[in-house]
Amino acid sequence: MAVKRKRDVHIFFSDEEMEFLEKKMEGFGVHNRSAFIRKMALDGFCIRLDLPELREMTTLLGRCGNNLNQYAKVANTSGDVFKEDIIDLRVRFHEIRKAADKILDSLMQLPGIRV
Repeated sequence: MAVKRKRDVHIFFSDEEMEFLEKKMEGFGVHNRSAFIRKMALDGFCIRLDLPELREMTTLLGRCGNNLNQYAKVANTSGDVFKEDIIDLRVRFHEIRKAADKILDSLMQLPGIRV
């Protein structure tokens, strides 16, 4: 659930500061100015993670979700679930697990990250 923010804060920037802010946002690939300023003000830093492993994991999760929906539809209409389908789901789950491990390994390489 999204956080409801009730406090409104107004800040002013010079033209140079605004240009600097926009370049920083562009460098991080951020389009939401409020979120960027909030993150920098509260945390003091912003990290951009470009993890192809994360994209791979979300793709694999989507595929598993689609497969689960198809299996549920078959089970609801015919009552039959095939052993091969369950084996396929198990294999895909292990692929996702490997992708998650790669992501964690990548994150562990960041300075200051401890798990």
